[in-house]
Amino acid sequence: MTGKLLIVGFGPGSFEHITKRAREAIQESDVIIGYNTYVDLIRGLLTDQEIVRTGMTEEVSRAQEAVRQAEAGKKVAVISSGDAGVYGMAGLVYEVLMEKGWRREAGVEVEVIPGISAINSSASLLGAPVMHDACTISLSDHLTPWEVIARRVEAAGQADFVIALYNPRSGRRTRQIVETQRILLKYRSPDTPVGIVKSAYREREHVVLTTLRDMLDHDIGMLTTVIIGNSSTAVYDGLMITPRGYQRKYTLGADVQPLLPHQRLREEAEPWALPQSEPAQERGGAGGAIAVSAERAQAQEHGGAGGAVAVSAEREQAQERGGAGDAIAVSAEREQVQERGGAGGAIAVSAAREQVQERSGAGDAIAVRAEREQVQEHGGAGGEIAVRAEREQLQERAGAIAATPLLLALEALQLADRARGAERDNSALAEAAFDAGLFRRQAIFELAVSPGVASKKFTAKQMLLLAEVVGEQGTMEYTPHHQLILRLPTEKPEEVTARLRAEGFLLSPIGDVAQIKACDFCEGEKGESIPYADSIQDKLGGLRVPKELRIGFNGCGMACYGAVHEDIGIVYRKEKFDLFLGGKTVGRNAHPAQPVAEGVEPELLVDTIERIVKRYVTEGHPNERFHKFFKRVKEIEGYRHQDLPVFTIENAVCGD
Repeated sequence: MTGKLLIVGFGPGSFEHITKRAREAIQESDVIIGYNTYVDLIRGLLTDQEIVRTGMTEEVSRAQEAVRQAEAGKKVAVISSGDAGVYGMAGLVYEVLMEKGWRREAGVEVEVIPGISAINSSASLLGAPVMHDACTISLSDHLTPWEVIARRVEAAGQADFVIALYNPRSGRRTRQIVETQRILLKYRSPDTPVGIVKSAYREREHVVLTTLRDMLDHDIGMLTTVIIGNSSTAVYDGLMITPRGYQRKYTLGADVQPLLPHQRLREEAEPWALPQSEPAQERGGAGGAIAVSAERAQAQEHGGAGGAVAVSAEREQAQERGGAGDAIAVSAEREQVQERGGAGGAIAVSAAREQVQERSGAGDAIAVRAEREQVQEHGGAGGEIAVRAEREQLQERAGAIAATPLLLALEALQLADRARGAERDNSALAEAAFDAGLFRRQAIFELAVSPGVASKKFTAKQMLLLAEVVGEQGTMEYTPHHQLILRLPTEKPEEVTARLRAEGFLLSPIGDVAQIKACDFCEGEKGESIPYADSIQDKLGGLRVPKELRIGFNGCGMACYGAVHEDIGIVYRKEKFDLFLGGKTVGRNAHPAQPVAEGVEPELLVDTIERIVKRYVTEGHPNERFHKFFKRVKEIEGYRHQDLPVFTIENAVCGD
């Protein structure tokens, strides 16, 4: 009997948005494999199928189990919310099959069943924000390095894409959405519309329309999709709408269009389009500079009942040639002409915008030249036309100040001054503003602090320093692991850490690192083993590991601080150490670590723990917890894993 893999995307979660084929696939399957919450969302479609459900970070085991069951001849549905091919299970199942040498013609059959992805379901609740070019970016850096994600955000911001952010924030990942906002504010107005949709088409659906400036003031989590508009996106009557561009060619409020159907795709009707013949290019200059000039123009004529309107569009060309500094100058011109005719006359509006950017010379100075012009024509009752054209130009030559929102605002001020016949040099004001730190965005610095490995008591002076360092803008978060997590805006983290260390704090990074979690050694009365705890902290504290690793250390056989429940447990007893490996501290199937050794000699302890952790670092899978790693490799440093009795426990539903 040949099995089959059905990789099903069931959409946002409501039954009415599950496709007919997805319903059929679920109902015809022998086995359903999925994340706990997803299984609960489709429970109404289940009959007598075998259910395999797991928690977060168990995607690989789900894919492997699905392949095993299909190879055994069963029809297996692997379920994902949204679309299985968009951050879902489709790719991972194929990767597992590839590792096994699967071939389409000879291996198990695979069918990928599409569903409504979060970008689509969220957009439908917001209005029409994804009418133009858009991209999706997942902010989860559990599998993708943050540097890669940040470059993609930067590129999308520069290219003016509408952006849908998946996995924007979790309980542990809080900085990614902050950094994303910081990057996008370099390219977009703070007033850019942003839609925040949580649990689209589920019971706890929540929709917020806000701005890029204020988006972080709202609740954003793992069940949230954030859609950030482009430069054209607008809000109308509570809806977020991104124009497709029809207004460039059509008059949306008129029954009769100025262009007939056969005229609408002609080149002269689309001056913004890429010419079908290559533009002329000139190369010259001692340094090999390149000058590119693009010229586009459009002229339309339209008559009204009481008069006529003539529109003339002037063509301009700018070429700049660089010298020894290998400068590159690019000049781009865009023009649009719209005409509207009326009973008593006609109105024609011509708008031209031009921008020239130069980069050259020592110091990477940037010069920005912006020109705007507007021509308005008004037709009168006798058909007379008055044309008034005004042109202004502001050029900021290469200097120490880069083009910023502040500088652009100062340029606008200077344009207004010149219109009144006044002159003003705002460069000094801009430099002063930058020197004063205005418009400078501060990064959020995160770290964990504690009084020490063995100490559990903060002094009053330490608490005062924490309050001073964190200030009004930062936060302090208590954790059950004998640490406080500090989050504070600062440009000088090294000064912060120096002050904290000087006051006796033990500092640690947060995230997937090794942490020594020791008892208080009965307030020092049983302190014989403290030097060993300190030594493990010095060697391993803060070490990057596949998944957060806690090393419990208790100074007597009472083990009252629960070392035996941690990933690695160390208990000092009778002047030697007992060692425990593979504890699971959370979940309904939590269990203590396995006792693997008694009476470890003190001089061997630190090296043994170091070798165990180093092997976990080199051989552990990303996001693989230590107890799973121990179970998978079966043996570490001669200590063998013992399979625990299996109890059937239904996982608690995480829900929203």
